[in-house]
Amino acid sequence: MIWKKSAPLRARIRTRPAVSLGVAAVLVASLSTAVAVSVSDAPSDGTPGTGPGSRATAAAPKPTDGKRQPGTGKGKEEKWDGQVRVLGDGSTSYTGPQPGQLKAERLKPGQKPPQFVVFSWDGALEGDDRLFSRFRRVAKESKAHMTFFLTGIYLLPKEKKDLYRPPQHKTGAAAISYPTDAHIRMTLKQLAGAWKEGNEIGSHFNGHFCGKKGGGKWSTAEWTSEIDQFYSFVQNWKTNTGMKDLDPLPFDPTREVVGGRAPCLEGQKTLLPATKPFGWRYDASSAGDFQIWPAKKDGVWDLPLQLLPFPRKQFQVLSMDFNFLYNQSKGSTEGNPAMHQTWRKEARDAYLAGFRRVFHGSRAPMFIGNHFEDWNGGIYMDAVEDVMRDVCPRKEVRCVSFRELTDWLDAQDPKVLARWRLLDPAQPVGWGTAG
Repeated sequence: MIWKKSAPLRARIRTRPAVSLGVAAVLVASLSTAVAVSVSDAPSDGTPGTGPGSRATAAAPKPTDGKRQPGTGKGKEEKWDGQVRVLGDGSTSYTGPQPGQLKAERLKPGQKPPQFVVFSWDGALEGDDRLFSRFRRVAKESKAHMTFFLTGIYLLPKEKKDLYRPPQHKTGAAAISYPTDAHIRMTLKQLAGAWKEGNEIGSHFNGHFCGKKGGGKWSTAEWTSEIDQFYSFVQNWKTNTGMKDLDPLPFDPTREVVGGRAPCLEGQKTLLPATKPFGWRYDASSAGDFQIWPAKKDGVWDLPLQLLPFPRKQFQVLSMDFNFLYNQSKGSTEGNPAMHQTWRKEARDAYLAGFRRVFHGSRAPMFIGNHFEDWNGGIYMDAVEDVMRDVCPRKEVRCVSFRELTDWLDAQDPKVLARWRLLDPAQPVGWGTAG
């Protein structure tokens, strides 16, 4: 490899507490220094973690057909009989295999892989700014699928917050705001529509705790409890909200949720073992890496955010909106308005530079992470939309979900993938002869 990366340094930054806030701690990296920026910790009373098997809700999860069906991914489900099955308390349902999914086929020897691009969103709340619905529309118009990492408590009313028992924090505590009833209704509608359009619903867990007593300090048992509670909030939103008039979600989360991204990108070491009982196939919680072909950690695909060239600078920036904000406005979400258009162009150009590097080089999949936020006048939303509309319709590009990419990676020859991992991002490849 031609790149070198130093050990990360850690710092903290406060962001505004808002219902739509789904801020992950993310790395801001250069060739000489990598800095992790995280949201400040929520108050804690030191309550020990709940451990595996502890239920956060009065309405305990009701596994599919009386038995937990881990998210084992496409191609491993029983043949659908065409009958819709409403599950549990009516919050979810099984409506058959997800429509419109990429067909995963093994490449022939020397065949050039598509250029995969994955756009993902942390939190996945539909707020008053309607960003969830906006990017569903952009994806449809750009022939793209995306991954929405849902925060479990975004389906839990504030008056029911005591149903959440976060590890190492008091009952009902969270580092983000609980949603309003109106936002829960709006989010449920978006989740249903997004899944029907071929997008993936993954997990962003629940309370968004970082730093001290956050996910990086949790045991595997505590992560297991956090995942279990995530499923419970999705499977039992009707009981917990009382919104009996709404249709069930058109998917079974125990089948469809096959991966996630941890808040602040913390805790992967103890998180990975916790994902095994749930059948998870990938994790997007790594603190960041270069644009190289993915590998597995502990049997799970490791799909990290990536370092991209920062325009006119001698460093690289991690492929998430918050990292551009940190570099451009020193972490302020309301930076100098006179710089907004310059910063928007920088973000767009960085994404496109990273895309061109691998598109004309190793063809390593490109990962872009975002939040539904209006930071610096919404310029990062605009930059991502520009990039999506530019690259996704291209002939050799496939804008897919993490789940679709995982299906495709599993279909390839492991020896070929291992050789591709040795390629530098911009290294040209003679695909007609490469094995």
